[in-house]
Amino acid sequence: MPEPYVPKEAIGHGDGGSAALAIGEAESLERRPGAAPPGAGPPAGPRGKPRSLWSDAWHDLCRNPVFVLSALVIVFLVVIAIWPQLIATGNPYRADLAKAQQGSQPGHPFGFDTQGRDVYTRVVYGARASITVGVCATAGAALLGSLLGGLAGFFGSWSDTLLSRLADIFFGIPVLLGGLVFLSVVTGTTVWPVVGFIVLLGWPQISRIARGSVVTAKQNDYVQAARALGAGNGRMLLRHIAPNAVAPVIVVATIALGTYIALEATLSYLGAGLKPPTVSWGIDISTASTYIRSAPHMLLWPAGALSITVLAFIMLGDAVRDALDPKLR
Repeated sequence: MPEPYVPKEAIGHGDGGSAALAIGEAESLERRPGAAPPGAGPPAGPRGKPRSLWSDAWHDLCRNPVFVLSALVIVFLVVIAIWPQLIATGNPYRADLAKAQQGSQPGHPFGFDTQGRDVYTRVVYGARASITVGVCATAGAALLGSLLGGLAGFFGSWSDTLLSRLADIFFGIPVLLGGLVFLSVVTGTTVWPVVGFIVLLGWPQISRIARGSVVTAKQNDYVQAARALGAGNGRMLLRHIAPNAVAPVIVVATIALGTYIALEATLSYLGAGLKPPTVSWGIDISTASTYIRSAPHMLLWPAGALSITVLAFIMLGDAVRDALDPKLR
């Protein structure tokens, strides 16, 4: 006896949701890019269109005073890192030994260091090295970790096992000890050896976050439907999995950026990070630590700038996490 015909419009109500999902995926595979779905009316306006995860998160971030304040501080730091001449017209290398360790004076609000250099100018120019290291190291660690973790989580098998064991090896390396050893061998007067070391030890953390997100996302029904209908691995990764797995990576990378800036300052303080003549907050803090009693201003100003920068990025990461995590809504 032939089975009764069931119209496609009736599928999807009750227990038929998976079939409707499969039909929708089939239509999306056959439809031209940019074409409207069958039976769809004109596109809804801004008020009638439901917000996506990203637009909803942005709406929440704009109303979060913590995000607004930290974002303003970060924008200001980025601007002075690119154009320090906007607020500091002096030369950070110009020295006048007659003014060594003197306090605040007209035109020199932060005083002078042990060589008579203007502390204010050096604090402003020191933002460039810290921001460059933080941004480049975070971008490198996020890209490498997301690529390796995402591929391992998607394909599984031996690649997942190999990545997990490799990440365990890097997790077992103490950060400061590894930095002292690595940077004592790979030396240079630029920021790139420090960036390379941070990327080398920073990618395993992000790779595990990316792997877990991909493993969770690929188990969803829409991914299984796409696979059943013949969608390739590239289509599933780029269209279905990556947009739903990237949010945790962004949160971890944003918080890690502030940590990387603090790590660079710590390595420079210990003499293994950036080297003179590079202007760095860590170098100035290391030089001023000996004179904390006689000239405390030499230490307080670069240390305060470093603390504000790290705090701003950590606060930004916390705000982004609250906006992107549905469990915290």
